[in-house]
Amino acid sequence: MTLFDARDEGPAKVKLVVAYDGTGFRGFAPQPSHRTVGGVLTATIEKVLQHDVELVCAGRTDAGVHAWGQVVSFEAQPGLDPWRLQNSINSMLAPEVVVRSSELVAPSFDARHSAEWRQYRYTIVNRPVPDPFQDRFSWYVAEKLDLRALRLAADPFIGEHDFASFCRKKEGVTTTRRVVRSQWQIEDDGLLRYEIRAHAFCQQMVRSIVGTLVDVGVGRRRPGDVLGIIRAGDRNAVGNIAPPHGLCLWEVGYV
Repeated sequence: MTLFDARDEGPAKVKLVVAYDGTGFRGFAPQPSHRTVGGVLTATIEKVLQHDVELVCAGRTDAGVHAWGQVVSFEAQPGLDPWRLQNSINSMLAPEVVVRSSELVAPSFDARHSAEWRQYRYTIVNRPVPDPFQDRFSWYVAEKLDLRALRLAADPFIGEHDFASFCRKKEGVTTTRRVVRSQWQIEDDGLLRYEIRAHAFCQQMVRSIVGTLVDVGVGRRRPGDVLGIIRAGDRNAVGNIAPPHGLCLWEVGYV
């Protein structure tokens, strides 16, 4: 048995949903001389399929950021068996990188450009002492957070705004984004999760938002200050930037 079925004709377009622990990686995008998620995933796929692949991802996560629902796509030789491909990749990369699902999709599918929205989740442990079992995947905040203030401060982010205050600017690239979800949830006593969904995000946007929200939660800022920070369009208006290890690309939506 092989990964391919010679009865199929035409190139195969493959969609993978990938989860990974970003701790040991310098982000997703392949970089010379650095270990990245995209780098090891591409190398493994090429080893399994015995041909070059050009991987497209839904979101280029930064160094130390995790994913539960990252999506990648690529072209492969005709007749590929996605189930065997998934098992082969997982046998080589799990548990650090895991393919949660593998399927053949329409040739027009593109993991990045076909995406309708992306959703990130940020986890905070807010207890008197740290949790060693959450340490790699959450930000430990010792100061008591005011959940009501956090929720009030999260509301102004919903809608279309210029997020220049919260993004690393790139020449010629717009920082206007439309956010459709911005909310806090309590998962357990002292375990908080912030979820934000938008069509797209700019670099460090979510971590900058979370850092600002935590400033509100501990009383360094007021919920009413948030709208002014958004309207300022000034990177210096944002104080703390949340650390990367609490952030996870949770889900990507397609039509």
